[in-house]
Amino acid sequence: MRVTAGEAGAVVSARDLSVHYLSRNASSYHLALDGLTFDVAAGEVLGVVGESGSGKSTLARAVAGLTGLGQLDDGIPEIRGGSLRVLGTDIRGISRRQRDRLTGRVGYLAQNGAVTLNPRLTVGENVAEPIFERDRRFRQKEATAIVASLVDSVHLPLSVLPKQPHELSSGQRQRVALARALVLEPSLLVADEPTRGVDATVKSGVLGVLRELQLQRGFSALVVSSDLAVVSAMTERVAVLSGGVLIGIGPLESLLEHPTHPYLEALAAVREGYRDERDGD
Repeated sequence: MRVTAGEAGAVVSARDLSVHYLSRNASSYHLALDGLTFDVAAGEVLGVVGESGSGKSTLARAVAGLTGLGQLDDGIPEIRGGSLRVLGTDIRGISRRQRDRLTGRVGYLAQNGAVTLNPRLTVGENVAEPIFERDRRFRQKEATAIVASLVDSVHLPLSVLPKQPHELSSGQRQRVALARALVLEPSLLVADEPTRGVDATVKSGVLGVLRELQLQRGFSALVVSSDLAVVSAMTERVAVLSGGVLIGIGPLESLLEHPTHPYLEALAAVREGYRDERDGD
């Protein structure tokens, strides 16, 4: 396949990407993403916004290399057409060994990350778990230092390390999930609904920590949300999905200034509402 100028330094490169869900009895499929083309450059944050069912989480899973694992209730997501390269790895037809290597370089914060922390492990053990999954002989003392530094970086006191996840607030658990996603120092972070389940009063704090870490560490990021305010807080470059189709990509202000799709018009109205609230304060 010929590599274009846009793909050549891209951390993520999708070309006419289509993903479907095959039913468990293989009798039918549902097309979740249809013909997406976009790039994410090194050090860039791309926001992805869309309504429920627009294909946002499917895209997040595909970029994280999690297609074909059969972990979703409604079937197995598979790349049906086009191509997707992440950190130089072709995701279509990826082998188990290639996926294992890739997941060490891609941090994945699932939309239910805060509630899927292992309740049998302490906070410190939850954050450290990916280290020992990758290398069981990794020195405990060194892992402890890495975990402590990262927990501090997500603005949590070190006193949370020996606690169980249920002892923390929703916002604290989400920060623990973020720390876990970043513990292997990934080149790319995929964050699917990073503030889901977080109280509105601490949502900005979670986003602030995420943006601060991205600036400090320089990793690329794909931030997926149905909340325009979330992606706006992270980046100005946004991809907009509707019904599995990419209906716009670029600076958010440009997309909303002259909307060319009903969903873009709806987002423009939401954006205007934010401004009215701000001006009224």
